[in-house]
Amino acid sequence: MRRKPISFVPVFAILLVILASTSGIPLAQEVQQEAAGEVLEDQAALDEAKAQKSEGEESASDMGDLAKTSQNPVGSLISLPLQNNTNFGGAQRPGLTGSTTQNVLNIQPVVPIGLSKKWNLINRVIMPVIYQPEISPGQGSTFGLGDTTYTGFISPKAPGKLIWGVGPVISMPTSTDDVLGAGEWAAGPSVVLLAMPGSWVTGILLSQIWSLDSDADTEVSFFLSQIFANYNMKKGWFLTTQPIFTANWEAESGQQWTVPVGGGIGRVYKIGKQPVNTIIQGYYNVVRPDFGAKWQLRLQFTFLFPK
Repeated sequence: MRRKPISFVPVFAILLVILASTSGIPLAQEVQQEAAGEVLEDQAALDEAKAQKSEGEESASDMGDLAKTSQNPVGSLISLPLQNNTNFGGAQRPGLTGSTTQNVLNIQPVVPIGLSKKWNLINRVIMPVIYQPEISPGQGSTFGLGDTTYTGFISPKAPGKLIWGVGPVISMPTSTDDVLGAGEWAAGPSVVLLAMPGSWVTGILLSQIWSLDSDADTEVSFFLSQIFANYNMKKGWFLTTQPIFTANWEAESGQQWTVPVGGGIGRVYKIGKQPVNTIIQGYYNVVRPDFGAKWQLRLQFTFLFPK
């Protein structure tokens, strides 16, 4: 008789059954558990991605709100702006051949204090660190501290659509050289008005100071006006214009006013857990004294400390 060929299929089947039984888990159940594990891993990954997206959207929204708050001069926000102004392109004075580029780094801490349930006192200080190029033959360039300015705005904690602050502005004689400041005590009033409709923050700041000592060697009568307009976009980005118009009433006629036009862009974001605000702006002085700068490049980096 002819021997029938041996089929190995039943043998493999028996081996698979034995292997499954020795592992303590039925083969079908093991396959089901593996499939279920893969589904759970996929769902966990999907949930994590959704959570990260939600956190990102929430963070972007927070940065947008913080950007508007940081643009309010009388907001309840502690901050430390470091504003660097490079003034260049001015005419050279007779007898001089060096650079006319001036640099002013303003250190500008802002600390709001609650006076009562209804009122805040917004303390604003400007300490200028100045590099002044030579302005008369043989004098050389000068580097040091200018006169420090303090402004204290009293402002309501719960304002209406029109936000305002009013208070004194005081110039203190901290300049380390005569060419870096008047070196005299001066004071006067200051007021700020603004509104924050939708994505906009717009307003104006006005101040005027006069010498407190009528017998001072250098009389001070100085006016400042800053118009500001900010348009806020997504993820903390914003467009801005913040020209500062000044008038030195003690200067000769035709040499008193400086009137810039321009603007820039900025963004509020986080470095680690620290919120910061970075702005770059450029201005052209359409009106200026004969030896005043034509251009200004303004770079500002601000540490923000929201409550």
